[in-house]
Amino acid sequence: MTNEEVAKDLIRQFGENVYDFDEPYGMLTLSTRREQIISMIEYLRDHPLYQINFLTTLCGIHYPDDPEPARKFCVVYQLHSLVNNFRIRIKVFLAENDLHMPTLTNIYQSANWMERETYDFFGIIFDGHPKLIRILNMEDMDYFPMRKQYPLEDPTREDKIDALFGR
Repeated sequence: MTNEEVAKDLIRQFGENVYDFDEPYGMLTLSTRREQIISMIEYLRDHPLYQINFLTTLCGIHYPDDPEPARKFCVVYQLHSLVNNFRIRIKVFLAENDLHMPTLTNIYQSANWMERETYDFFGIIFDGHPKLIRILNMEDMDYFPMRKQYPLEDPTREDKIDALFGR
């Protein structure tokens, strides 16, 4: 089972709903649409040869400088076939004004915590999640800390000596 074989099969199965194929560090990486993510992951899990049955990670990414509005946020799924030792990365890009994804908790129970963490840090809403609440940050926070919306340094601080920071 090679990356090329799996990619060709996914193109046969999902057509134009899979795109941006790449192989960074040998891992098959592709993008799909939010509407296809559940059926694609179920297909990979239930396929008699692939048996991609383990959700390694699910996380969010914020691309504030991307010129295309529909690619400001990304949800990344990394899956692993323990039987075949095969890994795949699937990306779904989202617009900032529509941060909704379907939950994977019905497919992988481990998605529960990962979706809560992604919501907590990026504000991506996983529709159908059994208890989508903050998991690491305070519940009364009104922002999402991993969004790149704030300056890296506080310009009002007066206790820093620029010479110590190489300036």
